Amino acid sequence: MTILAHGIGGASDLPIPLTYALIGAAWALTFSFGILVFAWREPRLNPRSPGFALPPAFRAVVDAPLARVFLAAVSLVGTALVLAIALLGQRDSALSPVPGVLYIFLWVGVPVVSLVLGPVWQVISAPRAIHRALCAVLGRPLDRGVVRYPESWGQWPAAVGLFTFVWLELAYSEPSSLAAVTTWLIGYLAVTTVGLIVCGTAWAENADPLEVYSSLLGRSSALGRRDTGELVLRSPLANLAGTPVRLGGVAVAATLLGSTAFDSFSSFPFWRALLADAGSGSGGSSILPTLIRTLGLLGFIVFVGGIFVLAARATGGLTPLDRKLIPGRLAHSLTPIIAGYIVAHYLTFLVEKGQATVILFADPFDQGWDLAGLADRDVAYLLSTHPALLGTIKVLAVLLGHIVGVALAHDRCLRLLPRAHRLSGQLALMLTMVGFTFTGLYLLFEA
Repeated sequence: MTILAHGIGGASDLPIPLTYALIGAAWALTFSFGILVFAWREPRLNPRSPGFALPPAFRAVVDAPLARVFLAAVSLVGTALVLAIALLGQRDSALSPVPGVLYIFLWVGVPVVSLVLGPVWQVISAPRAIHRALCAVLGRPLDRGVVRYPESWGQWPAAVGLFTFVWLELAYSEPSSLAAVTTWLIGYLAVTTVGLIVCGTAWAENADPLEVYSSLLGRSSALGRRDTGELVLRSPLANLAGTPVRLGGVAVAATLLGSTAFDSFSSFPFWRALLADAGSGSGGSSILPTLIRTLGLLGFIVFVGGIFVLAARATGGLTPLDRKLIPGRLAHSLTPIIAGYIVAHYLTFLVEKGQATVILFADPFDQGWDLAGLADRDVAYLLSTHPALLGTIKVLAVLLGHIVGVALAHDRCLRLLPRAHRLSGQLALMLTMVGFTFTGLYLLFEA
C-alpha cells in the first residue's frame, strides 16, 4: 500500500470498489434529502435551545480564571520555544519539529480538537494571551481597540490569511523549508497581535485565520453556551445553526474545501507530469511550476465557492437583495462537510506524522540530546496498517459530513424561502452536494 503526503491511501484501501462507494454515497445523500423533505417540514434547529447543564464543578474548573491564565502561559511558553527552535535550533528542515508543529498540530490538530471541545484557539492563542496581558496592564476592555474593526471587511482578511497558508503548503516550491515555515509563523504572530491591539477582539474573531478556522469547526461540538454564558451540552446541529452570518464566510469555507480538494488532485500522475515538464522546460526553475500550482489552487477555490453561490441563489420567490445574501446565510451548511474532509484527508497524517514530529523534539537544538527518551521511539502506524478500516472511516466521514450539511441547509431554507419554493429552491443545492460527494470521494481515493 502506498502512503502519500498526508497518509491517504488509494482506492485499494476501500473494503468495497470505489464505484460502489460513489453510487452508495450519492444514493444515501439523495434519500436523506427525500426523508428531510417529507419528515422535516418546519424549522427545528434552535441555536438558543437550553441544552443540558454540565455539573457545576466541571463548569467552575473550565471557566476558572486561573485555568485560563495557566493555558495562556503554556501557550506563550510553547510559542517561544517553537520560535527559538526555528531561529536557533536544528537547521535541517527534515530534522526540525517546527514544520510539523505548523502543518500537523496547528493546521490539523487544533481543528480536530475544536470539533470535540469547541473553539479552543480562543483560549490557547498566543496573540490572544499577549493582548489579554496588555489590556490587563492598561486597564482597557478586550473588545476595545485603537480603531473600530471595519464591518465591511467581514471575514475576508481571514480568508486571505487561510489562502496564504494553503499556498505555502500546496503551491510554494519548498513548503517544508524551515525558512518558509518560520516566516509564515512570525508573520502570523505579528499581524494577529498588532491587529488585536489596534482593533480589539473583533480582529481575532474575523481576521485571525487560525481562530476563524477553529471557531468555525468548534460549532460542530456538542459543547455550547447559553446566552448567560453557562456551559451546556447541546445538539451539534443546533450549535451549527447558530453560526454567525458574516461577509466573507463563503470565501473562508471555499478556501478550506477547495484547498483540500486540490491537495488530493495534485497527486494525480498527469498533474505531476505537467509540473515536471514545466520545471524542465524552464531550465529547472521553480517559478513556472509554482505559478501553475497557484493557478490550480485558486481555480479549485473559486470553483467550489462559485458553484455553491450559484446553487444557493437558484431559487425563486426572493427579492434580488435576499438572493444576494442567501449564500452567506447558508454557508454554515458547508462546515460539517469541511469537518468530514478533515477527518478523511488528514486523520492518518495527524496520528502518524504527529508521532514523528514529537520524536523530533528529542534534540531540537542539535546538541546530541535525547529528551524524554524520544530518540529511541518508533512511529506506531495505527491506521496505515489497517487499510479497510481506514477506507471505511474516510467514506463515512465524508458521507456523514454531507448528510449533516444537507440537513442544515434544509432547515435554514425552511426559514428563508417562501413556502411555495421550499422544495424547488433546494434542488440545485442538493445536486451540488451530490456533486461534491462524488468529486470528493473520487479525488480522495483515486489520487
